[in-house]
Amino acid sequence: MELQSIYQKLQIQDMNQMQKSTYKASENNTDIVLLSPTGSGKTLAFLFPVLRNLKKDVQGVQALILVPARELALQIEQVFKAMGTDFKVSVCYGGHDKKIEVNNLIEAPAVLIGTPGRVVYHLRNNNFDPTTITTLVLDEFDKALELGFHEDMEFISNSLTGLSQRILTSATAMDEIPKFTGLKNEKTIDFLKLSEVKPDIQLRKVMTISEEKLDTLFHLICKIGNKRTLIFCNHREAVDRISELLREKGIDRETFHGGMEQDERERALLKFRNDSARILITTDLASRGLDVPEVESIVHYQLPPKEDAFIHRNGRTARMNAKGFAYLIMTAEENFPFIKNNTPEESVAGFDRVPQKTPFQTIYISAGKKDKVNKVDIVGYLLKKGQLQKEDVGIIEVKDTTSYVAVSRNKVNTLLKTLQNEKLKGKKVKMEVAY
Repeated sequence: MELQSIYQKLQIQDMNQMQKSTYKASENNTDIVLLSPTGSGKTLAFLFPVLRNLKKDVQGVQALILVPARELALQIEQVFKAMGTDFKVSVCYGGHDKKIEVNNLIEAPAVLIGTPGRVVYHLRNNNFDPTTITTLVLDEFDKALELGFHEDMEFISNSLTGLSQRILTSATAMDEIPKFTGLKNEKTIDFLKLSEVKPDIQLRKVMTISEEKLDTLFHLICKIGNKRTLIFCNHREAVDRISELLREKGIDRETFHGGMEQDERERALLKFRNDSARILITTDLASRGLDVPEVESIVHYQLPPKEDAFIHRNGRTARMNAKGFAYLIMTAEENFPFIKNNTPEESVAGFDRVPQKTPFQTIYISAGKKDKVNKVDIVGYLLKKGQLQKEDVGIIEVKDTTSYVAVSRNKVNTLLKTLQNEKLKGKKVKMEVAY
């Protein structure tokens, strides 16, 4: 497929400099180590070489992409599908229905994306043939090692006897790369220090006292207004505490942390992406890898103890030369070596007008890919039977057995009543507001 055709489908003019460098260096199946910050476009940087290696006449999995987090697997799947190729892609990860994954592997995808533990499960159960795989991508490899996936990745790497290219990505420099990766004469593409990917982040201190920290956060949110905002905490208890405060104030928000069920986390990200909520309160789980578009403000409700975590959090805003603000809620007693003393202070006194409701609300539909339902079906259903206008329908995401669609907030109640007894593709479906 012509690159220009893919650019059009991705709605981009060209690859950025980092992606071009990776694409050129990866010619002739050269192994690659790509070092680049969060938000710099690493996903496309490895997907273009992966696509170049795929062959239409090969049956079986040709490329395996290993990731440390389920959400990252789903994000990469979305990007690959957006490229509009004829190649099948599947994902597998912990918490996903194993039967669905096994069925998806019967007619093997050309590209398989998965977390190490679940890929090991499928290998041990002979659910796909590893010998047809020629390209291995280890995405966010530094994070995967941090999370203890060393043994699983080594088992997987040793199972792939037909590899001709390995691509390893990392958001931090690595002192040593484990031997099990099998890298040979690799080329390192290092964009960690280049100004091209340095975001223009303006830091602001918001001073408070411990007892008034929640109140200070509320006033800051009122000052930020309707901008898409990530609020970072060090502990999930703080995430839940902030969420409860904002609920009481009538502010739309979503939470995201490791103590939530997988489907809850996916739904939270989905609602943040589709403009049903413009505030996401999270731990460092969301600081890397996840596709959170156009975040304009970062709030550090609790600052992390280490500078690299601080950098990764800020990497979620001002991506690739855009501008963004990072607000640091601090007490006078707090001192962090990576925060300069001359960082400007931001006053939030007097700001107490709650931001307006978001334009969309997310609707849950009890049908998905397994019911042969796609986005076109849902749009037709909402416009013809639901009597909505095109502008009332936002982002649609179709999962295995469910679908979610953003609908203009002021049309939701009428829509649910109108479609109460209407069928979608001949099937009675349940529809409700997704909470």
